Amino acid sequence: MEEQGFKKSIAVLDTSLFVNPDVRASFGEDPTSALENFLFMAAQAPIFEFYMPPSIFRELQNFIEPEKIPAGLLVYIHQKSPRKYEIPVPGFLLYELVEDIRERVNKGLRLAEKAVRTAEGKSADEVLQDLRRKYREALREGIIDSKEDVDLILLAKELDGLLVTADQGAIKWADKLGVKWLIPERFKEYMHELIKKSASLAGAEQKEGEQA
Repeated sequence: MEEQGFKKSIAVLDTSLFVNPDVRASFGEDPTSALENFLFMAAQAPIFEFYMPPSIFRELQNFIEPEKIPAGLLVYIHQKSPRKYEIPVPGFLLYELVEDIRERVNKGLRLAEKAVRTAEGKSADEVLQDLRRKYREALREGIIDSKEDVDLILLAKELDGLLVTADQGAIKWADKLGVKWLIPERFKEYMHELIKKSASLAGAEQKEGEQA
């Protein structure tokens, strides 16, 4: 069998795979069990390599109980920072990012003005709660708003890996850069296919060795 048949593929993982309650359920009921179950599956899929930027891994530590994760399993998540000063990024992305931020700031201002005009008859807490919700939706949804998001996208681009995240902002901008991505809800199913493929390749290798 040709060596290239065993060339490993790469996935870059976000914390949302283990932390977001809407997407981690297929792996576990809490972040710790979700990570542990994922790692057990990763150990059975040697044809794939899993990466996480150190900034994302540190973020994940805030949600899990590290002492409950077998140390031997953590080797299946490689920590690597993207080469921030070497990765070329198209200039049009900077223009689009600036324009997106400008539109969001203006929308946030309009929301604040509307909240003031419609405040009559409402308590200050009601006005602030409604404004915070709408302001968060207007300014934070669908945008990369942290260095961790940038690390994820740049590392996936550098490694030509599959980005696994539920963050719509990261997905939107990864798509603009031509980065492959997969929503976490489908990732366990994807892992099962990897395990079956790994078993098939191992069987073929063993058969070839017996025939040699």
